[in-house]
Amino acid sequence: MRFPLSWLKRYLDTEASATDLADAMTRLGLEVESLENPAEALKPFVIAKVLTAERHPQADKLQVLSVDTGDGKGLQVVCGAPNARAGLLGVFGSPGAYVPGLDVTLKVAAIRGVESNGMMCSARELQLGEDHEGILDLPADAPVGAGYAEWAGLNDPVFEVAITPNRQDCMGVYGIARDLAAAGLGTLKPLVVPAIAAQGESLVPVRTDDPKGCPAFFARSVAGVRNGPSPKWLQDILTRAGLRPISALVDVTNYFAIGLGRPLHVYDVAKLKGGLVARRAKPGETLLALNGKSYELDDSMTVIADDTHVHDIGGIMGGMDSGVSETTTDVLVEAAYFDPARIGATGRALGLTSDARSRFERGVDPAFVEPGLDLAVAMIVELCGGTASEILKAGEPPLAEKTVGFDPARTLALGGLDVPEAEQRAILEKLGFVVAEGAAPWAVAVPSWRRDVDGAADLVEEIVRLHGLDKVRSVALPRPDGVAAPTATPAQKLERRLKRLMAARGLDEAITWSFISEAEAAKFGGCHWKLDNPLSAELAVMRGSLLPGLVSAAGRNAARGSQSLRLFQHGRRYLAEGERPTLAVLLAGDATPRDWRFGKARAFDAFDAKAEVQAALAAAGAPVERLQTVQPASDHYHPGRSAKLVLGKAVLAEFGELHPDVLGDLDRAVAAEIFLDAIPERRQKRARPAFTPPALQPVRRDFAFLVPETVQAEALVRAVKGADKALIADAQLFDRFAGAGVPEGQLSLAVAVTLQPLDKTLTDADIEAVARAIVAAAGKLGATLRG
Repeated sequence: MRFPLSWLKRYLDTEASATDLADAMTRLGLEVESLENPAEALKPFVIAKVLTAERHPQADKLQVLSVDTGDGKGLQVVCGAPNARAGLLGVFGSPGAYVPGLDVTLKVAAIRGVESNGMMCSARELQLGEDHEGILDLPADAPVGAGYAEWAGLNDPVFEVAITPNRQDCMGVYGIARDLAAAGLGTLKPLVVPAIAAQGESLVPVRTDDPKGCPAFFARSVAGVRNGPSPKWLQDILTRAGLRPISALVDVTNYFAIGLGRPLHVYDVAKLKGGLVARRAKPGETLLALNGKSYELDDSMTVIADDTHVHDIGGIMGGMDSGVSETTTDVLVEAAYFDPARIGATGRALGLTSDARSRFERGVDPAFVEPGLDLAVAMIVELCGGTASEILKAGEPPLAEKTVGFDPARTLALGGLDVPEAEQRAILEKLGFVVAEGAAPWAVAVPSWRRDVDGAADLVEEIVRLHGLDKVRSVALPRPDGVAAPTATPAQKLERRLKRLMAARGLDEAITWSFISEAEAAKFGGCHWKLDNPLSAELAVMRGSLLPGLVSAAGRNAARGSQSLRLFQHGRRYLAEGERPTLAVLLAGDATPRDWRFGKARAFDAFDAKAEVQAALAAAGAPVERLQTVQPASDHYHPGRSAKLVLGKAVLAEFGELHPDVLGDLDRAVAAEIFLDAIPERRQKRARPAFTPPALQPVRRDFAFLVPETVQAEALVRAVKGADKALIADAQLFDRFAGAGVPEGQLSLAVAVTLQPLDKTLTDADIEAVARAIVAAAGKLGATLRG
């Protein structure tokens, strides 16, 4: 949630700095992701006066301006704005200034042959709005030469706060102000709900036919409104919060959703046919929503409809058909309470997110339905005029009182903090809890906006976070005398060993979500475990592969300029038969950078992935020398550029180049997955005597074979090694050639063979006998010795 300091101060009387407030939010458990001041980015821009404006000699739509930036001198600037004229006061950026809306740094430049020293700026170029029809036109009293940001009151720091799912009370700026006031950072300003003098009956009747999905549907109509632009203070506060001002009626609803966590909806009465009802959607009904997209609905969803068709996906988004416009004169203002579970299920089914949904699915304050409606109607009458009707109430919000028994001694027992009882009581009361008088255990009434508080442990959490989590002492767990026995399991030891190995080989560990979207899962073999209540559609199923997370992580890093990505992750795949421990590797970008000694950069290939697999399998105790390479690998790998490593019928790993269809934002990548549960357990090996180098010199011979191109090099090497197991100590492929001199459909594979005599020096006859055995063994694969 994004909001400026000025919005927070509408509810909190404080002298604390923005930095102090951000630090306090963090201590209170609110994640402050950023704190930015728009004025900082606009420091280089000053108020300037156009002295003269002449037509550009080479372009009809350009003008050559003489601009006074405060020193009385005329600076030459080329400008294409149609409203540029002599006498205009605007905003000027000199060479060296960074223009945020254009993402460019200004410099002295020649435009169609005329030198330009900076630019006069529009609102969109300074990210102050969407207007780009002309440059900013300031009032006549704007001081020439003064810093624009300071003069315009833009020195208003903006907070970006991530609200955890359990803190629905902080989904409005007012809730954050309440927390800060309780922490001693100021005084919370009370909300004064006006008494609205009702003039006549509502223009539109309302009712709810879905008491489970919409327990309460309250509304007031306002007749005779004028829906023009909202006042500057409201436009400014919404713009700084990242919202685009639209009109006074729409801006009021956004103000209450972000400011007080109370989503509202405004209907144009002239576009309605009959009354409004909250009901279940009928299968096949559709709605053209305010985002311009059409949605097909079903009977699991709550909607707001009139006598003819649906106008609103209840609690998520309204429809275009009944939206307000500049011609609107009569409106109906809706404030309802929607079931959080229904809202979450509907939003996921439609893939639709909105500010309203994010609040309703967490649970808005059920006691604030009527006060929120009255506050909003009062503001609409103030800004747009008109007369308000009586309030209509269909149903009742769920206002069941909740009381928790609480013993103050639990704070020390559970939280490790010895907080005086008087302070505990004061903290709870500042947060809105009502503590009954009397001895412990206390009866603590939970406020309506804290649906996350269910028991004593939740109250301990509130006390500890307000008193200060930093005051919780670090206490070592008790340990028996002597050295404790090792507790790590073989699987944990293997995980640690593999992580150290991957890091030592230059890979970076990634930790990604165990949840992914169904679309991602489908690219990597599908999903077996679906979540009943996922956080979002993007986190709806348990992963069947670790690669989707690594692909996304690599894509984000590549987009930020990373040239060489080496990622690994140890985690679990979730298959139909259960969880499976897995090590995944992803390599993207340059394996070796461009260098004057070696030439151009080399991209990662399948053999780089295979090397990582073999190293990991060796560390895990797999018999790497006995593994066979077979094809094909899974469908998310590139056919012909990937393979499996198998031991008998067990697949220990897959590796290769990823298929283009699964790469996302990456151009190319190679990857591997090692299936740790498929690796056979290590056998206890007998102690070997110390190694003694052979007394006799080894003999090395090279063999070049012509083989059918379908023959695997690995099979040829294995055949050569098996020709004489007593004498052949090693065999390695060292050359692969296809081209001139090699028949079509064949390859030339060269193998270096090491013969190690043990008891006598080999004679020429002995070597020839081994050579004949090698050629014969290769011949069984269709290989012939190359002449």
